[in-house]
Amino acid sequence: MKKTIIINAIALAFGLLTPQFGQAQGIVYLSNLGQPSAGSQTVGSNSWLATDFHTGTNAGGYLLNSIQLALTDGSGNPSGFRVMLYANDGNPSGAFPGSSLGSLAGSLNPLAGGVYAFTDDPNIMLSAATYYFIVLAAGTAIGNGAYNWSTANVGSSSSYNPSGGWINGGPVMYSNNGLSWGSVSGAFPQYAIDATATPEPGVLSLFGLGSLGFLWQRRKAKTLC
Repeated sequence: MKKTIIINAIALAFGLLTPQFGQAQGIVYLSNLGQPSAGSQTVGSNSWLATDFHTGTNAGGYLLNSIQLALTDGSGNPSGFRVMLYANDGNPSGAFPGSSLGSLAGSLNPLAGGVYAFTDDPNIMLSAATYYFIVLAAGTAIGNGAYNWSTANVGSSSSYNPSGGWINGGPVMYSNNGLSWGSVSGAFPQYAIDATATPEPGVLSLFGLGSLGFLWQRRKAKTLC
């Protein structure tokens, strides 16, 4: 009987939470895709690119849905395009990429210029008020050809239309091996980030406990009758 009560409580808790999750929709927290392209930076196995961003203030964090990238026409015969999300290197100010959190799913060969969406198959959770990095690489060296990440004008660094407390980062960062990084002055990459704010774990616990208490009181009332 006790097992049945617990199962019913969990079911009721999920029933109460379903409308909330159903209403939760992704929000584009950062985007400068509406800006005109002012150039591009090459991507290859020996030309990694990165840019940082800072998440907003939602206490429960965020579920990353997708990242959109504006690319210009590529050159030659590159292959193995990759879009990854990295944690920061432990520096509170963001500094440089640290460790990889996972790769996003999308085109492996985006040679034609355009906007490409890369989705979050690993279901990466982003903590609130934290620096992360979008990192691009490829499987071939730029001597064989390159993909090109579009950049906006120098003066458009504040044109990412931030919302929810999110903050865009600085110029493009460059590495020839994905380990040591330096900044490419004045080049602001074009991208958009879509994420969903998640409820705090404590909220879920309260729903579960409340549902269990409700069912216990109901059973007690029936016993007294």
